[in-house]
Amino acid sequence: MLDAENYTKARKDPKDKTIVETQLTTDGMDRFSYSRRLNDEDKRELKISDKDLNDKEKMMEHRVPPIAIYWSRDSRKVSTVRQDQRKVADLWVINSMANPRPVLESYPYVMPGEENAPQAELSIITLESKNKVVVKADLFKDQLLSVNTAEITNVNREKEKTEPTWVNNTSDRMFFTRTSRDRKRVDICVANAATGEVKVLVEERLNTYIETKPLRLVNDGQELIHWSERDGWGHYYLYDGNTGALKNQITSGEFVTNQIAGIDEKARVLFLTANGREKGEDPYYTHLYRVNFDGSGMKLLNPGNASASVNMSDSNKYFVSNASRVNTAPEAMLFDDLGNKLLNVESTDVSRLLEAGFQYPEPFQVKADDGITDLYGVIYKPFDFDPKKKYPIIAFVYPGPQTESVTKTFTPRNERIALAQVGFIVIEVGNRGGNPQRSKWYHNYGYGNLRDYGLADKKAAIEQLARRHSFIDVDKVGIYGHSGGGFMSTAAMLVYPDFFKVAVSSSGNHENNVYNRNWSETHDGVKEVVDKDGNIKFEYDIDKNSAIAKNLKGKLLLTTGDQDDNVHPANTLRMAEALIKANKRFDFFIFPGKRHGYADMQDYFFWMKVDYFSRHLLGESAMSTDLIELQKEREQKK
Repeated sequence: MLDAENYTKARKDPKDKTIVETQLTTDGMDRFSYSRRLNDEDKRELKISDKDLNDKEKMMEHRVPPIAIYWSRDSRKVSTVRQDQRKVADLWVINSMANPRPVLESYPYVMPGEENAPQAELSIITLESKNKVVVKADLFKDQLLSVNTAEITNVNREKEKTEPTWVNNTSDRMFFTRTSRDRKRVDICVANAATGEVKVLVEERLNTYIETKPLRLVNDGQELIHWSERDGWGHYYLYDGNTGALKNQITSGEFVTNQIAGIDEKARVLFLTANGREKGEDPYYTHLYRVNFDGSGMKLLNPGNASASVNMSDSNKYFVSNASRVNTAPEAMLFDDLGNKLLNVESTDVSRLLEAGFQYPEPFQVKADDGITDLYGVIYKPFDFDPKKKYPIIAFVYPGPQTESVTKTFTPRNERIALAQVGFIVIEVGNRGGNPQRSKWYHNYGYGNLRDYGLADKKAAIEQLARRHSFIDVDKVGIYGHSGGGFMSTAAMLVYPDFFKVAVSSSGNHENNVYNRNWSETHDGVKEVVDKDGNIKFEYDIDKNSAIAKNLKGKLLLTTGDQDDNVHPANTLRMAEALIKANKRFDFFIFPGKRHGYADMQDYFFWMKVDYFSRHLLGESAMSTDLIELQKEREQKK
């Protein structure tokens, strides 16, 4: 720990010999540490060698960043959650680009269903006495723990005071959230900071995974504002902060509330963003509302058929609303807390963009494969679009469930726009199970069926668009995506091999049984089984792309970074092996030295994608060895 004087010194010169540090803990150990894991990039940035990791003095010099530290508001105490990973199995990637020889990088990595999972320890440290109290939070096997933190104010951002602090004002107690491994049980708890004793205030129980949002306190913690999907929609509830008794539901109805933008404790008014409340609008468009704590008087504050990002003043008296849509220029407006527009702050000037030939993408609406559920998407056309021509159609996909990756706001530069200029119709469209900003049913549609759940909706959307628009060639359908989108695009080629003809699948989690535990167990589900002796184990099973490799008929390009420590290259390699065993022709590419993102090789990958779709959907192929387009970009930058 550094006090204010020594912290100022450290910011000026981290190697200043006059800096005085105070050690707060002595029980840190390998794989049960208070510092975060360092990958090769971190070590290079901090100039740390593998040998240094076991040298205490050198590690003190390097000032390795700790895991997250949460301060009490009075700066008397800090809390932290460290993970005991001593029993967690290793995973490896090889840094083939290391000099003078390739280096093996090892790291603990939990795969779904595995017995040895990290064990969370939540502790509170009093700075003056250096006393550490371990919070008595144990309840669920392999549980997750997180500290509830306060919103960072605009004033603190200006002062660069962005360290997370406890949500409550005092340091005598600390609020935290406890979640079971299967994510079906969540407790909002408060811990006595002196003894570590725990009291449960709110219990959430559902039959699929539980979503959470930041807890907010009012009246010095005498009341809690808590978010829940218990009635099938995401809404806020008011609780007694001491007993945990429910006072009332603040918002209700067939729409989803999102973030709290401000709280007026004296007027007992909550300012929050929400989606789907305004009839006739895209349900993903976000607006700001005010509502009384008792649930009365809910009012829209920034109307308009667009999605608005909001920044509210710390006083809650004013807010700036940046309204945007894919097919209009953004506008910034200033409102007061009653929704009165005070002035137009700024309108984006797109005249030069339009003069250069830019064409807005077009939002559209179709039905899901059930013929009932509305899906929303965006269509990108070439700027020289000719309605009399036939164009192949390519879908950019990401299945969710945390997002559908469908653009809702003005974005003049993205890959879909660039790809369309080659001579394609490019679309983004949602699917049931793909986004939490709709009903709980919509969001959880894919629970237990992560491989196939979104594919029928993607296919149905393209078929509807082809019936509407004669310029779409439904016999030439491409699909691509990264990570979950890589997984989904390959699955589409295998589940509907006669419909999807070409796919470019990058860094896909094709084998979710070797992907990380958190995402797979949350969104597909893991079963907690208790035997007659009370012993608990977890059972996990999921459909894999490799299981249906024999179905491939079209053209498939698989890519991965060889140092991907998120979606391990094993996912792509196992998919490749299955295709080889099925005697299928396919294409495969490794980006050397790259992790989950391809960084400075991303442009190279884009033109590889252009070539692949052009060759197999347009019948055209670049013949030059040189990537002329990238050469031109380099010349322009000189």
